[in-house]
Amino acid sequence: MKYRKMFDTFEKIIVKDELAKFLGVNDDGVIEFSYIDIVKSAGHSCGTVAGAYIIALEGLKALYKDELPKRGEIKVELKKAPREENAGVVGAVLSNITGASLDYGFGGIPTGKFNRRDTLFFEVKMQEDVRLTRLDTNESVSINFRPGKVVNPMAILMSAISPDAKQEDKDSFADRFQEMVHTLFNNIDTIIEISTSSKK
Repeated sequence: MKYRKMFDTFEKIIVKDELAKFLGVNDDGVIEFSYIDIVKSAGHSCGTVAGAYIIALEGLKALYKDELPKRGEIKVELKKAPREENAGVVGAVLSNITGASLDYGFGGIPTGKFNRRDTLFFEVKMQEDVRLTRLDTNESVSINFRPGKVVNPMAILMSAISPDAKQEDKDSFADRFQEMVHTLFNNIDTIIEISTSSKK
């Protein structure tokens, strides 16, 4: 697959999944996600997909600090409904990375271990956009994503699809749109706000 090489410069997310180890996927259960992995599963690269990846990247760092995040042992909560401002896309990306799932996920082995169901929630009453919670310690981090501080994806889109769009803007749209994604990754400290919650 040919893709923009700048994607390779974006920091990878490394997690440990005990289910993968148990089932013999690899020896240690360590899984590495790159941005291009998420782009493949989402089918595209945009501000929402990039934002969800960055939320996971920075949120898991804050939640686990020097430990590897434990995939399948994380509850994910989103403030918005799935169809509200593409929150469903954010949930899908976070599900992919964390293993969290709605009621259709893996139900675990007969002992009850490795269950992934009912760990992803939408329309949660909270102030922040996303909350990640460790199921082993009940510690949480809340994350806000504020892309508008550095980019305006809709303006870029409209410049190419509006009735009076210039041909040069149409021709340059894809490059400008992906450069917008690059800008998000270059300004993570500006667009991401994280707060830590104590054990409940």
